[in-house]
Amino acid sequence: MANASAFFTPSLPKFIHTLPPLNRFSAKVVCFGTIEGPSTASPSQSQIPRLVGKGCKLVGCGSAVPTLQISNDDLSKMVDTNDEWISVRTGIRRRRVLSGRDNLIALGVDASRKALEMAKVDPDDLDLILMCTSTPEDLFGSAPQIQKHLGCKANPLAYDITAACSGFVLGLISAACHIRGGGFRNVLVIGADALSRYVDWTDRGSCILFGDAAGAVLVQACDSEEDGLFGFDLHSDGSGQRHLNASIKEHESNTALDSNGSVLDFPPRKSSYSFIQMNGKEVFRFAVRCVPQSIESALEKAGLPASSIDWLLLHQANQRIIDAVAARLEVPSERVISNLANYGNTSAASIPLALDEAVRSGKVKAGQTIAAAGFGAGLTWGSAIIRWG
Repeated sequence: MANASAFFTPSLPKFIHTLPPLNRFSAKVVCFGTIEGPSTASPSQSQIPRLVGKGCKLVGCGSAVPTLQISNDDLSKMVDTNDEWISVRTGIRRRRVLSGRDNLIALGVDASRKALEMAKVDPDDLDLILMCTSTPEDLFGSAPQIQKHLGCKANPLAYDITAACSGFVLGLISAACHIRGGGFRNVLVIGADALSRYVDWTDRGSCILFGDAAGAVLVQACDSEEDGLFGFDLHSDGSGQRHLNASIKEHESNTALDSNGSVLDFPPRKSSYSFIQMNGKEVFRFAVRCVPQSIESALEKAGLPASSIDWLLLHQANQRIIDAVAARLEVPSERVISNLANYGNTSAASIPLALDEAVRSGKVKAGQTIAAAGFGAGLTWGSAIIRWG
């Protein structure tokens, strides 16, 4: 199993000497170990040099959803809405919601086991677990609990990544960096969220959108010739936080703990997160403007044309956003992956959930190229050009 010392391997200087002279390229280095430059090669033939001798590939996927299903008709009994109003504006018909004994860790473990089984990797062979979530079961993170329930005896590192609906894409890039720069071999990337806990179920503008789920992908080290991450593009813009957030709010002070006046504003008031607040029109404008640009940038870094994309896989937020981005990139609808109708917006889980269904149904096949993009709160957004299998 890899450890932190692998980041400072003594063999690195020797490897650097084997690289071709950098003046052969009019390019700049990007953090995942490629040199950007023009290329017309297909994904399998791309000759973009790697600064690190290892590549990474996606070899297994899995997903899990809660048992409780809530339809648009169910919501119409709670708020002033109906199935047609919701489906026309969002593309959503139903969603899954945590209830009873369901919890996010159990969903993450279930999805992880399925991914490991597909990849034929034992939990003890995991080097790292990344839990991409904004709704952990514990304030201090849920990834170590995933590691515990998988039964990883070697105690691999496990930590959370918080980047809302962009989280899974960031997790993929983080996995690649650990593999290419740190000597890790098997990295489990989980996207899981339970936004239903932070939804105002009396607000028809937001309660219709969200559902709960988990998805997982096993990213594995490979020879650079087999590398399955061709390029990526990541961004954030904190000025857009006002359009989509679930901020901390303070409760009225508990009189039993009120200060006697000797210390101002102490002890701190009890606080919790507010319901999700969203300006839908602004989020829509942001997504249809920034996501196509991000995918085009990732393709340029990979040296690939848009025509090389076999599948477009976007965060499943709204069908209108998915359609607008596909139109901008000139990707026909038959090459767009969407399961939004059945699950709604599952935040960091949406991309691996949709990928898992597409792989297991036979739609996505080994060797095919996928342009994946996440976008959401932060604001954050990012894309990755990947090959499945």
